[in-house]
Amino acid sequence: MSSENTAEAVSLLQELGLQEYEARCFLALTRLPSGTAKEIHEISDVPRTRVYDAIRVLESQGLVEVQHSSPQQYRAVEIDEATRTLRKKYDNRIDTLHAQLESVERREPDSESDRVQEVWSLSGHEAIESRMIDLIDEAESEVALLVVDEDILSETLFDELHSAVDRDLSILLGGKTDTIINQLGVELPTVRVFETGLDWLSSHSSDQNVAVSRILLVDRETLLIGTYYPSDDDTKADEQAIFARGLENGIVVLLRRLVSSGLAATHDPAK
Repeated sequence: MSSENTAEAVSLLQELGLQEYEARCFLALTRLPSGTAKEIHEISDVPRTRVYDAIRVLESQGLVEVQHSSPQQYRAVEIDEATRTLRKKYDNRIDTLHAQLESVERREPDSESDRVQEVWSLSGHEAIESRMIDLIDEAESEVALLVVDEDILSETLFDELHSAVDRDLSILLGGKTDTIINQLGVELPTVRVFETGLDWLSSHSSDQNVAVSRILLVDRETLLIGTYYPSDDDTKADEQAIFARGLENGIVVLLRRLVSSGLAATHDPAK
């Protein structure tokens, strides 16, 4: 394992709850059939006096086995077993967190208008994708999605759109490029896909340095619009988004018209 891979593995193990010395000792043992504290120290660069403490923690978590010989021998459990153990531990923590958050008393909005009119911002591709999937899952009547950036197309998105089709929702799908349109058409052959003619959505010109990545409208009252800043070398900064909800929200009305602008009136359920 290269030093770069080792550093990444240590970082990931720390994110899953291990301390740095514990992660380094565990990685050292994955390279050995079994090893003594001295051997673990030599491979991991963990101070020998700290190896014993780290091993005790790893043993208590079911990640390391101990042979009570002289000197004692240690070995890591099989990789599949280790990942199952860590996944279960992680899942248990998420379940506990979910239960704790559910138990927190939530203050209701002060007025009915607060429920109807709301605009929020989101940052990061993963967070925006997660919100998009949740919104489609919550849809009750209509999903209108315009895909401008090909990175938006994912297996998770297609699975959720299939679910929306199965729930007999009205589905409007738009694409900015032939590649996007073809992918949507192949994955969702029963849904009509239209091509938008709004070139400004993905404009990379010097006088317009913000490009739209996606526009999602759900039940004609909830909007998610993602944007990013493209560069000359085709890289882009992390995606940003605006999330708006409300039947009386004018921006929702406007964006729905933009999403369906390439759809013939005879095919638009709103016409």
